[in-house]
Amino acid sequence: MSYKEEEYFIANQKLWDQKTHAHVDSDFYNMEAFLAGESSLRKIELAELPDLKGSSVLHSQCHFGQDTISLQRMGAQCTGIDFSEEAIKKARDLNSQLGLDTRFVSTNVYDIDKHLSEQFDLVFTSYGVLGWLPDLDRWAKQMVARIKPSGLFYMAEFHPTMYMYDWETYKLDYPYFHEEVPTMEVESGTYADKQANISMKEYFWQHHLSDILTALLDNGLEILSFQEYDFSPYPIFGKEIKRAEQEYLFQKNGINLPLVFSIKAQKK
Repeated sequence: MSYKEEEYFIANQKLWDQKTHAHVDSDFYNMEAFLAGESSLRKIELAELPDLKGSSVLHSQCHFGQDTISLQRMGAQCTGIDFSEEAIKKARDLNSQLGLDTRFVSTNVYDIDKHLSEQFDLVFTSYGVLGWLPDLDRWAKQMVARIKPSGLFYMAEFHPTMYMYDWETYKLDYPYFHEEVPTMEVESGTYADKQANISMKEYFWQHHLSDILTALLDNGLEILSFQEYDFSPYPIFGKEIKRAEQEYLFQKNGINLPLVFSIKAQKK
């Protein structure tokens, strides 16, 4: 990791430490319902994931562990990793509170091999993960190394075209194709709590679909399915149109933009 790249990660880690504190108590994450047994997983991934009973699962970039614990509740033995130490602390607190044995490890995604040596039946990651990573080939190497032979990789992620638009102005403001130098912005609040007292630098990278697919294919995965969706399962735009439960549209000139894609792949 270069000196500059480390600087970006340190800034983003500090940001997500602060976001964790705001997110835990937000309506967006609905902690009361989650603690009562409601799954935080969305209908896209629930429809596409296999039966997880008895499986081992690695959840990469797990935030404070709601989805990891939801996967555990489906009968899997789960490990969640995230670079935010505050998020991992909260995930461990939730795990203890619920009396589960989910494991949580604080690590940058590029350093997973320094903390974990075992392989898993499934590696899972979802929603808002790739934009924080400068190099997808290195990411894919870490993902694939943790998958058992013939094991599965699954991701549901926001579509790169979604990130091209400024959601307030409806104008194209960001590139589709990957650039080495990240975009830097100062965000006020968060997607989960617009009024949160957070105003810090964040660094993010755009990745187009061929970058994502090529990284996975080049590192030993066979694509089993690739799906695109014209809705987001989360109301994060401010001007979204709700079509159905967990289906929020972002339109331009009355046209629905692709907002989510999913990939299921198998290790050769």
